[in-house]
Amino acid sequence: MSKLSSLISLINSLSKSERKKITSALNNTKFETDYFTLYKSIESNQNSSETYIISDFKKKRPNASLNTAASYLFDTILTLLKDLKSNNDIYFSLSNKLMCVRILFEKSIYQECFQLLAKVQEEAFKFENFPILLIAQKMELDYLLILDFLSLKEQELLSKQHKVNETIKIILKINEHASLYELLKHRTLHKGMVRSDKQKIESNDLIVSEMSIISSFGFENFEIQKNHKLFQSNYLINVGDYKSALTSFYELNNIFEQNKHLLSSPPIYYLTTIEGILDSLRTIKNYEGLKYFNSQLENLDTNSDHFRIQVQCVIFLNTLFPLLDTGKFIEAKELINNHKENLYDKANLLIQAKQAQLSLYTAITYLGVNDFNKAKKTLSQIITSGKNNYSPALFRTIRLVNYLILYELNDFDFIAFESRSIKREIQNKEKTYRIELLILSNFNKPINNLDKTERNKLWLKLEPKLLEFQNDKFELQLLKTFDFTAWIEAKVKNSSLSDILKQKSQQELNS
Repeated sequence: MSKLSSLISLINSLSKSERKKITSALNNTKFETDYFTLYKSIESNQNSSETYIISDFKKKRPNASLNTAASYLFDTILTLLKDLKSNNDIYFSLSNKLMCVRILFEKSIYQECFQLLAKVQEEAFKFENFPILLIAQKMELDYLLILDFLSLKEQELLSKQHKVNETIKIILKINEHASLYELLKHRTLHKGMVRSDKQKIESNDLIVSEMSIISSFGFENFEIQKNHKLFQSNYLINVGDYKSALTSFYELNNIFEQNKHLLSSPPIYYLTTIEGILDSLRTIKNYEGLKYFNSQLENLDTNSDHFRIQVQCVIFLNTLFPLLDTGKFIEAKELINNHKENLYDKANLLIQAKQAQLSLYTAITYLGVNDFNKAKKTLSQIITSGKNNYSPALFRTIRLVNYLILYELNDFDFIAFESRSIKREIQNKEKTYRIELLILSNFNKPINNLDKTERNKLWLKLEPKLLEFQNDKFELQLLKTFDFTAWIEAKVKNSSLSDILKQKSQQELNS
């Protein structure tokens, strides 16, 4: 990505309050500068291409260097954002205080220097920010050494050194635990969820390592508790045990509720936890639970507009899910229309995974109301951008939904190409959902011309498999995103997808 591309992305991600303060800071000279002209060009043309921005800038400042202006503007905005952050983020606040400590020491103002260092250590310990605590502790020892330890007694020196060693131990344990969680997430995102008991056994190495860390660490620490429950709940989801995962997520939520002063700013892990709860609740069809935790997110206090739009997307999707799962596609479309301004028009502020999810479920809505061209258009940008920008599991699901859309559009020439392409990617059957293979094998040509007898034969062939998939915890990992079995049933029976989903939903309520 070029510096200009990065600059455009940075400016487009700014919140309203950030734009106001940055515009005021940049426009503080009598004559308009090159970099302010570039800023205004990007800020007023948010949906324009990089080529247009270059053309617009050269037209207004023909003798200016675009690269110089872009580099300077990028660095200036970062500095301004850092200053804004220091007022409401404990990490930035403590980091700034450490810089003040260095200045005070360099100016030989030792009393205030050590007083501020003590305050930083106290706050860092209170907020369990151990990396900052370690830096502050080491700075204190370094400064004491330079000053020949002043009047420090040996026992006091040993005590300070002991505290440094204890902090290092805590950081090492937190890092070991976090590494396991990161490895679990990497396997899930890039290798997919566990799809067999054999794969479940193969993932036991992470469980053994995690148990070893927990049993060997006696210090009750928020980060350790958080990482333990994050690992546990995500592992349970990975192996398809959603009820146990939900219990673990509830316990994690309680840890967050009891330690709100330790939440990061913005509270990213808290949002991840609520998303895990919502995902588990949706899987077990507990839609009332979705409403409760959506309300929890609505009350979430954050100073970050960028983070707030991620929260709004999560709330929206979990309001949309019950409508999609029960075949209420018309109501789902109305919900989408009602959120055009406050969500869809700001979709560029969403992280890529959220943008992809929003496009996926929007396309499913249009699929449900038979607006197939709009469904295809919704997914086209994701498909075109390629799999390298998204997790393999999410991108494969998007391609499979796109396959259904192509089928509905009778685009069987492209379906043949897509079928071969997808099959090449899923050659390892242990990493493949059986529902994927069933769709690719049976819906690569039209079945509309089958008579009633032939349709009945096809249904007799497919129905046992579909029932088996619906009761398979590993296939459920895919079916929770969209009920592909309902779409298959609708095609074979020549019924509407909405009616099939409504029937299934009613059967689940009666059972």
